[in-house]
Amino acid sequence: MPVLDTSLSANAPEYQANSAHMAAALSELRALEQRTRDASAKAGPSFAKRGQLLPRERVALLLDAGSPFLELSTLAGYLQDGQKPEKSLPGGGVIAGLGFVSNTLCMVVASDSGIEAGALQTMGIEKMQRAQDIALENRLPFINLGESAGANLLKYKVEHFILGGGNFYRLAKLSAAGLPVVNVLHGSSTAGGAYIPGLSDVVIMVRERARAFLAGPPLLKAATGEIASDEELGGADMHCSISGLGDYLADDDRHAIALAREVMAKIDWNSSNRNHIPALDQAAAAPRYPAEELMGVMPADIKTPVDMREVIARIVDNSDFLEFKASYGPATLCGYAKLMGVPIGIISNLGPIDTAGATKATHFIQSCCQTRTPIVYLQNTTGYMVGKESEQGGIIKHGSKMIQAVSNATVPQITVLCGASFGAGNYGMCGRAFGPRFVFSWPNSKTAVMGAEQAAGTMATVMQASAARKGIEVPEFMLENMKKQIVDTFESQTSAFYTSGLLLDDGVIDPRDTRQVLALALSACLQQERSVQPMQFGVARP
Repeated sequence: MPVLDTSLSANAPEYQANSAHMAAALSELRALEQRTRDASAKAGPSFAKRGQLLPRERVALLLDAGSPFLELSTLAGYLQDGQKPEKSLPGGGVIAGLGFVSNTLCMVVASDSGIEAGALQTMGIEKMQRAQDIALENRLPFINLGESAGANLLKYKVEHFILGGGNFYRLAKLSAAGLPVVNVLHGSSTAGGAYIPGLSDVVIMVRERARAFLAGPPLLKAATGEIASDEELGGADMHCSISGLGDYLADDDRHAIALAREVMAKIDWNSSNRNHIPALDQAAAAPRYPAEELMGVMPADIKTPVDMREVIARIVDNSDFLEFKASYGPATLCGYAKLMGVPIGIISNLGPIDTAGATKATHFIQSCCQTRTPIVYLQNTTGYMVGKESEQGGIIKHGSKMIQAVSNATVPQITVLCGASFGAGNYGMCGRAFGPRFVFSWPNSKTAVMGAEQAAGTMATVMQASAARKGIEVPEFMLENMKKQIVDTFESQTSAFYTSGLLLDDGVIDPRDTRQVLALALSACLQQERSVQPMQFGVARP
């Protein structure tokens, strides 16, 4: 393949300004993530007094030493909890990510019980379900480290109760698909939460700490008048010796984690009788240009054009990139490369998507499907081209063909929002609604149906036209007030931090980590080739 050249100069003033802007955004991201970790860590003395490990300590102990952990959706719930930005606590009360356990790539989820005792949060429920969907689609074992006080009844909403049932539905689907579901119960799992161990294939309970019951002592007394202790109703010893809900009784958190690792080792998920899975080549040639330079590629002003080849050159093996139809629809960039030895197709933007670009992308997507080549979308799009020439040239039908191809692609698709993601360009470039296996955002990226100023201008024109039809004139101050309100509304929702807080991606990542993040995500996608033994039902507990 041709090796990509670069015109990027790390000493240029523009690069330095871009790098400073990206560094500031990353600093804000890390501060938000650290805010949640600090809040959870405050419970450290209480956990230590009870002889427990903090949630992140449990996750670290579960994972293979020195192996990568791709944490997902770290901003879930940010600005959705009714708090001001300086107080909002992201994460949704759940830790989730891809990691290796006993040399097996797994989806790992843990209750962040250092925060509000692990009480369920709205976006935490959605984050859990997203993790379950990823495990099911990519045929990954699912490991849950549970400890939750259940739903916060002071914040009860009936729709959360109803939609929360999707957790249990997905657990049943995972087990029925032949995917191991392992639950380590470190503390309480009450009411509906009790069905999480109930629907798991393997349940490990910590003695004197784990609790699982449909109705705890207070609710039991209120409902029936019966008085019983926690241990009698749902203690670890009872469930492991009488009810059969528990399979392994652990002495403490460390013992429980060791048992979970041993279970995964004994399952031997990677054994040859499950067929060979394509693997990443860790010895593949690195990009010829340093990842550090990705800090200064994207300008602070998203209106400034960017040659996305500069991004590709710092991600793919040896910076080799074979461009597809280079002279046709050049504003839409398509081509072939390898990432850690795995062939991939790449689609990106050098400008708006015009009719030729949409047609080219459609052809390229279909070619990738024919050769079973995964596709990576590097979004930096202002949308589809508009105007009389574009409309007469059939931009609607050609854009629709591209969306058809994206929607029905038969290969894994992964999307990274590197810059702008505006209008239907978000759709055509495989945005969240179109089912990519993973969506990641760079901290500078912005998403909206259109630019804030364009939206304000559009509505001002509509208002003036409507008033003119009635024979009246709109005062200038009213137009300016309306435009300011629209601009403020749009700008408050376009940032990667805001959209990530709504789980519209799987996490905001450091641009310098893009190659490693894509490699781990791609590894998860390749697990779909695994041969599993689906069943009519999930594994039923005795």
